[in-house]
Order: sequence, then C-alpha cells, then structure tokens
Amino acid sequence: MIEHPNEVVTKALVRFVQVGAKQAALITLDNGFDHKKPNSFGPGGLRSLDEAITAALDAKPAFIALTGKPYIFCVGADITGIPYLTSREQAVELGELGHRVFARLKSSTIPTFAFINGAALGGGLEAALHCHYRTVSGGAAALGLPEVAIGLVPGWGGSQLLPNLIGVPAAAQVILQNPLTQKVLRPKQAVELGVADQLFEPADFLERSLEWAAAVVDGELTVQRPEVDKDMWEGVLFFAKQQLDEKLHGAVPSANKALELLALAKDASFSDGTAAETQILADLIMGNESRASLYAFDLVQRRAKRPVGVPDKSLARKVTKVGIIGAGLMASQLALLFVRRLQVPVVLTDLDQTRVDKGVQYVHDQIDKLVGKRRLDEGAAAKLRGLVSGSVDKSVFADADFVIEAVFENLDLKKQIWAELEKIVTPEAVLATNTSSLSVTAMADGLEHPERVVGFHFFNPVAVLPLLEIIKGEQTDDATLATAFAVGKELKKSSVLVKDAPAFVVNRLLTRVTSEIFQAIDAGTPLEVVNEALDPLGLPMRPIALLQLVGPAVGYHVGETLHQAFPDRFAESANLKKIVDAGLPVMVDDEINPEVAKLVAGGAAPLSADEVRARALDALAQEIRIMLDEGVVAEAQDIDLCMILGAGYPFHLGGVTPYLDRSGTSERVTGRRFLPQGVASLPA
Repeated sequence: MIEHPNEVVTKALVRFVQVGAKQAALITLDNGFDHKKPNSFGPGGLRSLDEAITAALDAKPAFIALTGKPYIFCVGADITGIPYLTSREQAVELGELGHRVFARLKSSTIPTFAFINGAALGGGLEAALHCHYRTVSGGAAALGLPEVAIGLVPGWGGSQLLPNLIGVPAAAQVILQNPLTQKVLRPKQAVELGVADQLFEPADFLERSLEWAAAVVDGELTVQRPEVDKDMWEGVLFFAKQQLDEKLHGAVPSANKALELLALAKDASFSDGTAAETQILADLIMGNESRASLYAFDLVQRRAKRPVGVPDKSLARKVTKVGIIGAGLMASQLALLFVRRLQVPVVLTDLDQTRVDKGVQYVHDQIDKLVGKRRLDEGAAAKLRGLVSGSVDKSVFADADFVIEAVFENLDLKKQIWAELEKIVTPEAVLATNTSSLSVTAMADGLEHPERVVGFHFFNPVAVLPLLEIIKGEQTDDATLATAFAVGKELKKSSVLVKDAPAFVVNRLLTRVTSEIFQAIDAGTPLEVVNEALDPLGLPMRPIALLQLVGPAVGYHVGETLHQAFPDRFAESANLKKIVDAGLPVMVDDEINPEVAKLVAGGAAPLSADEVRARALDALAQEIRIMLDEGVVAEAQDIDLCMILGAGYPFHLGGVTPYLDRSGTSERVTGRRFLPQGVASLPA
C-alpha cells in the first residue's frame, strides 16, 4: 500500500441535509487548514473519499454531492508525495487508486453532483468530472487540468471524460494549450464550454446548488448537453500536434502523451482509456522531465515567496512616495507598476517637459485600458491618475522615500545622476538602479551615503515577467536591502538576492549563450543552423528571435560589459557589431532577415547544430559553476528560479541546472552535479 509520510490528509466529511422533502448526502473535502493550504488528494485523501462515498451510498439518499472548504474545491493530486514514489509499480498503484475511487461517483446509481465552490484543478476537477452533474461558483478562482505543465497528464480520468463532454477542440485547449500558456478557466468560461452545467453566485452557492440538484433529481429541470462532434477529432489533434512540434520540438513528453490519450478517448471504452492513463502517468512520474518540472513548480511556489539571504523585514523603511528618473518606455512601465501596487504618489522626471508629459500620458493611457478591460473601476482609476505626476525639476524628489533610475546604460551618467540627487533627497531615501549589467558598487562610489544604493533590476515587459533581481552593492546596508525586498513584495514580484557581479544572473547566462551562438556565426555557421540548434531544449524563443526582442544594440552593450570583465569567456563578435552598425532588424515577419544573413555570411569553419548546442550547454555549465563559486547567488536553485521567471526557461528543464545534470553536461564540464541525485531527478 502506497503511503505519503508527510501527507496533509484532505478528509472527506459526510453530513446529511434536508432539501425540501429529500435527504441528500453532502461530502465536504477539508484538510483542516484555511485556503492558503488547499485541499489535495494523496493516498490518505483518496481513501477518506472512498470511505465517505461508501457511507453516502449506504444511506441511500436522493442524491450525493461533493464540495470543498471555503474558496477551495480541490487542487489535485498531492504532488509533494511524488518524490516518495521510487518505483513504477508504486506510480501505477497511485493511478489505479484514484481511478477506482473516482469511478464510484460515475457508476453510482444514485445521482452524483459536484458543487465546485472554489479552485478545482487537476485531480480535483477530475473528481468533479466523474459526477453526473456540476455547478460552479462565480467566485471559484480557477478551473483546469494543468498536469502537462508539470510533466504529467490528467491521470485520473480527465483525458477521457473531458473530450467526450465538451468535444476535443475545447478539451485540447484545457489539457494542452492552457497549461503550456499558464492559463486557467474562469467559472463563466467553464459553463460556456460545458465543463459545468450551472453557474451560481458565491453568496448563496451551496443553497442554490442543493435546490438545483433536487430539481434535477425530481425531473423539474433537465440538463441539456450538446452531442459531441467526432467527425473532426483526428484533424483537430493533427493540427494540435503540428503546433506542439513547432513550439516545443518534442522536448515535452507529457504534451505528446496527452495527445495520445485524447486520440484514444474518441473510441476507446472508459476502462481501456483510464487503463492507458495509468500506464502513461506511471511512465511520466518515473521520468526526469516530470521530476524537473515538479522541482521548478516548487521553486516558483515556495522559494520565490521566501527569498534566501534577506535581512529582517522589520528593518524595512516605509515608502510613501516614489521618484522615477527618466520618462521613457521602461520608466513609464515602472511608474504604472509602482502606482498600481503601492498606491502612493509617483513622480517622473526627464530632460524636457515633452518627454515628461509623454511618460505621464503613457501611464494614464494604460490605466484607461485597464478600465476598458474592467480590471479597474473608474473611481480607482481616477485615484491612480491623480497619484502620477511629472516634472523637469528634480527637487520634486525631496520627500521621496524610494527613487529608481531607468536611464541609458552608462556608468558615468548614472553616477552623475546620483551625485546630483543625493543633495536633494533625505539621507534615508533608497536609491535604486534598474541597470541590467553595470556595477552597483561603482555607481555608489563617491557618494556620501553609498549604503543606500541598491540594484533593482526588472525584466521587460515589466507587467509580465515576475523576476526582480535585487543586487547588493559592497556597501549596501541591511535597511536598504530590507526596504528593497519589501517593495518588491508589494509590487508582487519574485525577488532574488544577487551579488554585485557583471550582468547579475539572467543577462550573464543569456549573454554567455549568445556569445557562443555568435562565435559559431563568426566561424561561418549559417544563421538558420544556429537559430535551430537549441530546439531540442524546447526553449520559449530561438536565439535570433530573443536577440530581436532584447535589441541587438542592448545585447552588444551587455556583451561588451561582460567581455571587459571576463574576456576569456565572453568573446566580442564582429558580426554582431555589423548588425548593430547596420541598424537592421534581425527578424522580419518571424523569419530571419535575409539582409542580415547576407551581412554575416562568411567564415571557414561552420559548425553543425549538434556542435552549436553542445558548446552552448558546456558554456552554461561552466558559467553557472563559476557564478556559484563566486557567490553571485546562494544556491543553484536561485539560478534556476531566475531563469524560469526572468528568461521564461521551461519547467521541463527545471530551469537549467537539472537539464545540465541529467544530460551529463555538468559532470563532464565541471566535474560534479549542480543538484544531488534525487533533487529534480529520479532517486539514485
């Protein structure tokens, strides 16, 4: 019998309620904690549900209903137990246990209902899908089957039930597209797709659901479900496979396995389909991609919320006004973020009034768009507009507690700005720099109070990418650092403490890869070959597209900074310089610009795609080991967290170090693994 020694058991509690003249059995899932620790199904939770179903059936009620504790229905399998599964047989047993228990809801001769009162994800939604009918609360935060994103598949019936309930196009969206784009269903969408039958408001959700269920059982209401069209089943999945191959290049086994299960769902019996689910789930659980994905998920959910090395939060100073130096696009994005999250006065400055007005107008326009999307009401929007102002006179920063600069990447310019500003602001005001590569220590050098300068590096687009690299200069004090982390938390960013080292974490590693890519181009490797060389990793963007996004000039500038610091590892590229000087876009209509291809042609020693990939991975392993030895971050986990949240590196790689470990690259290049065997990988 499989066990999870640390399982927080979600108990299934049965009570009997009167609904008019009828008695109903109401099973409530509850792990005894509030919504911050959601319900989940481990072996103990599944056995509790099994016992509750038996008790409910024995009482022969008019109907049986399954619901959850406040705000949470159930968020799926207890994935913290997966590391305890050390054999394929145990993984099969877990799959079969879930199927056996949930199938009782489907095969029951007494009508079964799921009252989805809150978040229902993964195995939680699968439990609901086994019920004969479903209601959903308008207050439910999310519904979905996100397993593919963590290297698994819906393994407790979802891949077979959902396409036969709502059709394969919508099922492919829920099972494949949504997880891979980090989307979920909202309650209204769930009803529109047919995942749920009826939507009720949260205030009286349970009462209305019970009344609705009684009416269905009495025959007063008939639930109409459209017949599923099976004619285009294969065509939809063929198109989905094409899209997956184009995006992921076969790097995510769970996505292809989910497609197989969706194909099977068309004609297979339910028992055959769920048996296939169990076998595929077991294979994936015992695969390194799922272990790396679960490691990545844990980093994002836990480590990101508890950054390592942060001073005591009681040292943080209160921020009641924010100053932003610059009014360009990055500065304007920062102004919008600060005013929305902190809701304190935010003032921008720039060289002339035209630029200042343009920056303030950008913020106002973005607030208007939020109103148009109904993400802000007009009253809140008016308040935010009133908090944003601009000036050409830096004296407006005199009472600011936190000032951030977002000007051109030039050390002398930034030093000049801080020297001027130090005469205006209070001695306690934090001076933050959004530099992407320059030394925070050098920037603070010569100031009267260098201890209040800190790196505060956002990633573009600011509203989308959650990472915030907080850089401690040599003289940055604990109060400044604590304030920076407190502000980062208020901004709803995931902050990582980084030592003041050239280009910090993400830009240093991406630039190291870019350096290898351009060395291959300089040697004569065609752009198409280098652009596709990293496809087997399933990265979110190919190298040339990433260069286009960052901008060749910015990429070249960061490369220069790193070449000056580490000339033996970061080479200067004559071809990248040519591209910058020519001012040509490297991509046109999502294709490599043929003019750029002509510009960089030449070189007598072209490499194959495999050779380019091997060199890039070797370079990553070498650079990460050096960074860890230098203490740029505390542990390899912080490298992975930064690459996931700042560069969009995928879960199936675990960020980057688990992939380097499992491919043997880290041991070959550095002589040892980054993570112990069994962390982000199968046990030894």
